[in-house]
Amino acid sequence: MPNPISKEEEAAMVAELARLRQEHRDLDAAISALELIGAPDRLQLQRLKKRKLSLKDRISFIEDTLTPDIIA
Repeated sequence: MPNPISKEEEAAMVAELARLRQEHRDLDAAISALELIGAPDRLQLQRLKKRKLSLKDRISFIEDTLTPDIIA
């Protein structure tokens, strides 16, 4: 069985999760704003989307770590 995380580690992960979710929302807004502009910078848009996907992966990892496995 994997080692359970300590309360301090859990608190740090919850704080990081909140920060990552906020950054993900901010990137979503930035991407939307760029797409509304007539001729967005494709390279910048691609980089923002890649960063957003990376954040989503990290968010999923932390959520999975914080959610206990329940054997049904």
